[in-house]
Amino acid sequence: MQKRKLGWTDLELSVIGLGTWAAGGSGWKFSWGEQDDFLTIKTIHKAIDIGINWIDTAPVYGLGHAEEITGRAIKGIKNKIIIATKCGRRWSNDGKELYGDLRKQEIKKECEASLKRL
Repeated sequence: MQKRKLGWTDLELSVIGLGTWAAGGSGWKFSWGEQDDFLTIKTIHKAIDIGINWIDTAPVYGLGHAEEITGRAIKGIKNKIIIATKCGRRWSNDGKELYGDLRKQEIKKECEASLKRL
């Protein structure tokens, strides 16, 4: 797999990344429908096996479920994978409404929550 340097950093990312929107499963407004967590983990492992080293995820993908599945899949190999997650978009408690919040305390809270899920 080809890799490219990320900007002025020492990070080298595969030219193809793996997105985990669908891994969020069902039960949320923009769901792709029911997903099999076991197959999602196998897909992540296969992506890593073929040289993909960066995974895109977000707390809004399945109300955090995509981050949890990604975390399970990369357990024990986290130092070899680059994770791109996001902040600033949050679901209401019932998972029906999405809203923005980029206040400093919310960004910190979201980062800490993402780290726990991952």
